[in-house]
Amino acid sequence: MRTLVLVGLGGFLGAILRYLLNGSVQLWTRNSAFPYGTLAVNLLGCLLIGLLSQLGESRNLFSPEIRSFVFVGTLGAFTTFSTFGNETMQLLRNGETALFFVNIGTQLVFGLTAVWLGHSLGQMIWK
Repeated sequence: MRTLVLVGLGGFLGAILRYLLNGSVQLWTRNSAFPYGTLAVNLLGCLLIGLLSQLGESRNLFSPEIRSFVFVGTLGAFTTFSTFGNETMQLLRNGETALFFVNIGTQLVFGLTAVWLGHSLGQMIWK
């Protein structure tokens, strides 16, 4: 139960940070056509998860509860793209080259297909 609460608190924090950074960057760029805010959030999330996971692995720094708070909760809510990037790089580090490429292709193709399908279903239902 404690871990669940930590994930929830981290998620609360990550979602707020995502909202603030995304909005600030989008306002700063004065460009609503390209999602610079989302790009900034995803790149920062990937940088942070890479940095913190390496720090944690090399120094055995984080308890399981802190890992849940930081990685699953905070960074998971900040950007799931960072989790995708971290898990994909873990496959490569583990020598799972084929799975590395399968994960990239699958996430990209099926993710975009799911967005298209959801959009299409929404249009059919709520014309």
